[in-house]
Amino acid sequence: MKNFAIVLITALAFASCRDTADRAGTFNETELTEAERIDQLNKQVVELEKQRLIDSMKTATATQEREAAERRAAQRPVVVNNSTPAATSATQTEAERKKMSGAAKGALIGAGAGAITGAVIDKKKPGRGAVIGGLAGAGVGAGTGAIIDGKKKKDGK
Repeated sequence: MKNFAIVLITALAFASCRDTADRAGTFNETELTEAERIDQLNKQVVELEKQRLIDSMKTATATQEREAAERRAAQRPVVVNNSTPAATSATQTEAERKKMSGAAKGALIGAGAGAITGAVIDKKKPGRGAVIGGLAGAGVGAGTGAIIDGKKKKDGK
């Protein structure tokens, strides 16, 4: 038993010395200190953030250039007739004006009707009734208008 213990201790000593000798001349990443590992990770994070920022800037620049090109393409020359300036400006404002959506119309109508109804119903505090009724009417009217708009889109009108 004594001989077995001596052989085992000797084998372990040789194995541990050989491993230390192998590692003494070479650089291994696992031998980095914790601070060095943190520094390497921080450098990698900084480089990734720089690249992400550069990529986002390139994307934003490309988007801005595309939008500017679309605006330039969409611009049309305006012909002005000096003989009737009032008619020309009225025509331009009508052409530029967009129609109100059904949801917006419904909200306005609903708010008016709700405010009147709320003021009539709440006789002690008609202002509070008008506000509550107006808000409720606006919500219902906007919802109804949105439904009507959706049906019009489906029908192709």
